[in-house]
Amino acid sequence: MSARETILDAVRAALGPRSADAAQIRRDAAALLDDPASTRPALLATSLVDAFVARVTTPKVAATVDRIGHADELPAAVRRYLDARGLAPSIARQPAAALRALDWSGFEVRDTVAPDETAAVGLARWGIAETGSLVFHSDAETPVLAHFLPLHHVVLLHAGRILAYLEDYARAVEGAKPPRNANLVTGASGTTDIEGSLVLGAHGPRYLHVVIAAH
Repeated sequence: MSARETILDAVRAALGPRSADAAQIRRDAAALLDDPASTRPALLATSLVDAFVARVTTPKVAATVDRIGHADELPAAVRRYLDARGLAPSIARQPAAALRALDWSGFEVRDTVAPDETAAVGLARWGIAETGSLVFHSDAETPVLAHFLPLHHVVLLHAGRILAYLEDYARAVEGAKPPRNANLVTGASGTTDIEGSLVLGAHGPRYLHVVIAAH
């Protein structure tokens, strides 16, 4: 007998005889679906925008937020962010038509993200208030590396694209052709693998700044 089988036999013996009641499992699953509110955490505010902001700015998510009235104001918001951190007006811009259409006068703009990119500007498809997550689908306008390579990632999110819960995102894409990649980004990249200390920027941007446009 292999060591693997010895270990599995010991686990089976410790668990003892078990049998699953399929009908009971179906009833329990149906009960959860009948009352999803009983298993959902409460949002941090009544308004979806306020709830998202409250979650995304918590220390664990570690993002910052700016609010603007219209998406046309995004370049000015990006300028404020860069100026506040002493950064040059040089950005890699996600090649999305909605971002290309804005006035980036005074910026040095690139449509590709370098491995050592200082700042990049992107556009999220959705935000999720429950977790403070941003949702990106890969396509011709959304290169995956744009979310992971820059040190500073500034992301435009339309207020009307903020969903309450993760399952609301699943419902929103139900029946649609799935993307090759769906990335849910929750705050700045961080890890506690090294001696239990939080290190930001380990697997992606060290700084995430979300600009929420009302329109």
